[in-house]
Amino acid sequence: MTETPAPAAEQRFIRETGVAGQIADLVDPVIADLGFRLVRVRIMGRDDQNVQIMAERADATISIEDCEAISRQLSPLLDAADVMPGAYNLEISSPGIDRPLVRPSDFEDWAGHQAKIELTELLDGRRRFSGTLEGFGDGEARLEVDLDQIGVQVIGLPVDLIGEARLVLTDELVRDSLRRSKQAEKAAQGAGDAFSAGEVDGNDEGAADVPQKARNER
Repeated sequence: MTETPAPAAEQRFIRETGVAGQIADLVDPVIADLGFRLVRVRIMGRDDQNVQIMAERADATISIEDCEAISRQLSPLLDAADVMPGAYNLEISSPGIDRPLVRPSDFEDWAGHQAKIELTELLDGRRRFSGTLEGFGDGEARLEVDLDQIGVQVIGLPVDLIGEARLVLTDELVRDSLRRSKQAEKAAQGAGDAFSAGEVDGNDEGAADVPQKARNER
C-alpha cells in the first residue's frame, strides 16, 4: 500500500541530523501508525546516553499512558535497528507547555502566544526574533515584533531558514494549555461513553496538562 503523504502544513520543517535523524526516520511512521505525531528527537548525555522522543496527538495533548504505549513499541524497534552504540535510556515525552514549533500548523494553532525563533542565517542583520505569533502563510511564519527605530511590525520568517522555534512560557500560555487539555479529556470521555457505557474499563486516560514522559532504561 502506498503511504499518503501528510499535508504540507503537517510536515515537520525541523529535521534532525546524525543519529538523531536516523532515529527520527525510523520511529516517525511507527508513531504515526499509533495515532500520534513526532515532534522532535534529541540525544543527550555522554556516558549514559538519553534518547528523548517528543510526541503528541493531533490536538497537541498526550498522557503518561500514551507515552508508555509508544515506548513499548519503539524500544524493541530501536534495539533491533542498533542505531545507538552502548547502553542508553529511552524517554518518550510530551513537548511541554513551552513547546518547540516544528510544523507550519504549529504557528497557526498557537497564534496569539509569545514565541522565540532562531534562524540558520542572518535576515536583515538579525538571526533571533521574539514576538507574538500571527500564523503562517506563503511559506513564512508570521511574527509581530518590536523592531528598533521602526516600532511594532508583523514580519515573515521563511520556514526553510528556521533552525529552532518555541513558545515562551507565560501565564496566558499555561491557561490556554490547561483549557485545551480539559477539552481533549472531555472529548475522549465523550467518545468512550458513546462507544459503550458498560464495556469500557474504568481507567480514565486524560490528556496531559503538564509535561508527561515515560522512561525505559536499555
